[in-house]
Amino acid sequence: MDQNIKLEILEKMSALITAGLGLVAALAWNDAIQKLFRLIFGEQSSLAAMFGYAILITVIVVSLTYKIGRASQRLKDQLGKNKK
Repeated sequence: MDQNIKLEILEKMSALITAGLGLVAALAWNDAIQKLFRLIFGEQSSLAAMFGYAILITVIVVSLTYKIGRASQRLKDQLGKNKK
């Protein structure tokens, strides 16, 4: 088998495994955060409370994703300048 094909298969498998493990971690955090939410606000899980939780988590995830993207872009820019 060609080395390039082996490398591509390894990269794809690595990406799939990483995504799968990320999903497992996300589900574990989701469970923990939901239990914390119930501890703070009680067992009454009204629709408004559930939407509030979903909106809060979405804002946090979008904010973190944005910050990570900016940091990554800054690093790429610095690496690009250093190569010149």
